[in-house]
Amino acid sequence: MTVEAEALTATFTALADPTRRAILARLTRGEATVGQLAEPFDVSLPAISKHVKVLQRAGLIEQTRRAQWRSCRLRAEPLRDIVTWMGQYREFLGDSFDRLDQYLTDLQKGERP
Repeated sequence: MTVEAEALTATFTALADPTRRAILARLTRGEATVGQLAEPFDVSLPAISKHVKVLQRAGLIEQTRRAQWRSCRLRAEPLRDIVTWMGQYREFLGDSFDRLDQYLTDLQKGERP
């Protein structure tokens, strides 16, 4: 597996969990400590720390240390890589939607495709 493929796999694996997606959504509003990230969840602080580590390994967040606090910050690069990877399917998806649109139009006209 190439480095790019491994990075995509790590990113998709990290994004597969709803708690981790919620953490990323929170970080779009700015930096937060692990404690702040844990507030809306009914799970332990160590559980949130594990989620943060998965997101870190995927390169989706980075942690900085200020005094005794560690802040987490969103990193956009892995998300851009996903958008680039998905771009290769854009033509296929466009063609599929065009065919569906034509099919629905034919049905509305009473024609059988």
